[in-house]
Amino acid sequence: MSTTYAPRPGSAPWPRKVFSHAVMEFRLLLRNGEQLLLALVIPLGLLFLLGGTGLGDRLPLGDGPAVDLAVPRVLALAVLSSSFTSLAIATGFERRYGVIKRLGASPLSRTGLLAGKIGSVLAIELIQLAVLIGAGFALGWNPVGGVAAVFGVILMVLCGTAAFASLGLLMAGVLRAEATLAAANLLYLLLLVGGAIMTPVEEYPEGMQGVVRLLPSAALADGLANSTVEGVVPWAAALSLALWAGVLGYLVSRTFRWD
Repeated sequence: MSTTYAPRPGSAPWPRKVFSHAVMEFRLLLRNGEQLLLALVIPLGLLFLLGGTGLGDRLPLGDGPAVDLAVPRVLALAVLSSSFTSLAIATGFERRYGVIKRLGASPLSRTGLLAGKIGSVLAIELIQLAVLIGAGFALGWNPVGGVAAVFGVILMVLCGTAAFASLGLLMAGVLRAEATLAAANLLYLLLLVGGAIMTPVEEYPEGMQGVVRLLPSAALADGLANSTVEGVVPWAAALSLALWAGVLGYLVSRTFRWD
């Protein structure tokens, strides 16, 4: 008995193509040891240092148990590492070697290409959050707020990823790969030290607080802290990050160079 095959010409649906590309990007990220170090090992080590050694009690993290204050800020650092630094560097070198240009000519649209990259970042962040939250509970983390806290964390991670991924793609699409590598690492360190990632805005000199409060890093870290320490949904911080994402995303659409 013969079998009849009916061809179905045409490309796969857009969501399936984006999902396939996100899976490929996820696998590539897992093979990159340096990016995994930045994305997971450094935040995990910092969490144990602040929440498990007593060092956090001597640092200006805020009022309350050190581990309760450290966990949301380390989560913010993890989001910054994956959605900004890792994404910017990887995309910059893909653009240098012509990978981006070739993928841009494939059936996957350029918008789908960028969406797939962000999808892979969200998958990495899911692993980060699972590991860091588990480590936090092991250290005695006691978040408050219940459902509101969970919703607030998810909201802040999504908005923060959108904002910082847009910043990373903006940098990678304009600068040369070597310049992107240097600038992304430098900005990562600057935000870590002066962007209210590990230290609340209120702990900065009064003359700096107005400027620091406008940074997306401050909105992300303070929003996560508000979610788990105070048990409230940080709508203002989410709106700030959404505005950053909208402006930076528009700039990416206007300036990203594919070759």
